[in-house]
Amino acid sequence: MGHTSDADQYQKAFEAMVTLPDDAIDLAHASLLIARAEYPTLQVGRYLTMLDDMAEDLKTRMRGGEGPASQVAHLNRLLFEDLGFRGNHEEYDDPRNSFLNDVLERRVGIPITLSTVYMEIGRRIGCPLAGVAFPGHFLVRYNGRDLAGDLVIDPFNRGRLLSEADCRAHLLESTQGRIPFRPELLKRASRKEILARMLNNLKTIYRQQRDFHMSLRVQNMLLCLTPGRPEEIRDRGVTYYHLACLGQAVADLEAYLEAAPLAADAAAVRTRLASLKPLVPVMN
Repeated sequence: MGHTSDADQYQKAFEAMVTLPDDAIDLAHASLLIARAEYPTLQVGRYLTMLDDMAEDLKTRMRGGEGPASQVAHLNRLLFEDLGFRGNHEEYDDPRNSFLNDVLERRVGIPITLSTVYMEIGRRIGCPLAGVAFPGHFLVRYNGRDLAGDLVIDPFNRGRLLSEADCRAHLLESTQGRIPFRPELLKRASRKEILARMLNNLKTIYRQQRDFHMSLRVQNMLLCLTPGRPEEIRDRGVTYYHLACLGQAVADLEAYLEAAPLAADAAAVRTRLASLKPLVPVMN
């Protein structure tokens, strides 16, 4: 892990990136800044060049004027047949699946990172692709204005094209019917939404692993995307507690109660605060 100065540097760079208008955010660059939380010396430019080179390779295979289905077929052939990218079904919760540099090096990932590779190569060849924050399984859609209905693509499963019926069936299976299908579930996700989903995946993994130092880094980046979000401030307060940073824990939990005094867990948070406050002068 890097020093505090490294952490400050990547977080400041990420914050500067995500304060841009959404369409001005470079998704690959921002994703690589997330990876610098784990790899402080990561050379972002190296991996952007890898994407550039893949796109240049793809351009040499295309004659120009290809329609949506042909563009998608070319992308699928390059990524999944020639370069061997695949979904990591066996070790889905490996944090490396969520870091774009690792995905580009190892050529395995989870839906959202494989979709990012797919979209970023598509963008470089002029293919209008957008992310879809579908519940439980990130997808890509082709935003072609000349289509009666956009193509929906699953990069985790080798670029398979999905019908609305496929999406309905997947949602039913993955949520056991808890989330009913609605067409708006297939709407375009903003780049900030994509980055937040990446970070939330990592937050879940690190909390399960009880790696609170990495969880804190991820939560600070989430708060760059959604400044002042009460639930995120509360969760960071709990992380500070686990790190024995009791002053910061108290500050975040108090800020949560101030922002959401009627929250369902407000009483439990007040109880925790009452036990923490007497310890702060001793510990800090």
